[in-house]
Formats: sequence, C-alpha cells, structure tokens
Amino acid sequence: MKHYIKPASLEYQTGAVKGFTGKGLIALKNGGLKMIKVDAHAIYPIHTHPQKTEFIFVLEGSPTITIADERFEGVKEDFFTLPTGVPHGIENNTDQSCTLLVGAINN
Repeated sequence: MKHYIKPASLEYQTGAVKGFTGKGLIALKNGGLKMIKVDAHAIYPIHTHPQKTEFIFVLEGSPTITIADERFEGVKEDFFTLPTGVPHGIENNTDQSCTLLVGAINN
C-alpha cells in the first residue's frame, strides 16, 4: 500500500455508468476510497449494496443525492452515508461537473 498518493498525477478511469469517472485512492479487502468526477447532467441510477456501506463527501459542485425516499441537494463539504441495503443514487442536475470522494466499508 502506498503511504502518499498525489491524485493530480492519476488519470481518471471510465466508470460503469456514463458520466462517472474515478481515481482509485485506496483499495483494501474491507473497503476503499475513490475520487469521482460526475459530468454535468449525469445520473447514477438508484441501486443498493447488500454487503457494504458507502459514504460520499462533496469536494466541489452540487450533486443531488437520493437515500431511500429522501433527496438532498449537496454542496461543498457535505457528507452522506449510504447504509447497507438502502436504495441510493447520485445526479448532477447542473451545467458544471462535481467532484466527490466516495468510499465503501464492506460488512
């Protein structure tokens, strides 16, 4: 494992959903952390994770985060937890990209 990572030197990798790219910062057996860029008007559909809890920290931009039946208009430095088995999704309904830290802890 690296003890120092300079994210600016990493390339964004194409994600599974159009408009979402990421830079892997740490990958462990029990979880990980990525810096995610969300393009303008990109949508990560509602989904669940049966064996992990995720979290999102907004670095820049204004994403809409859906958690269960609630929708939150995120802003810089907002923090969200996405519990195991709870439906959630991410939308960027703006004309600017967003940057998020997205992590997971496997249960």
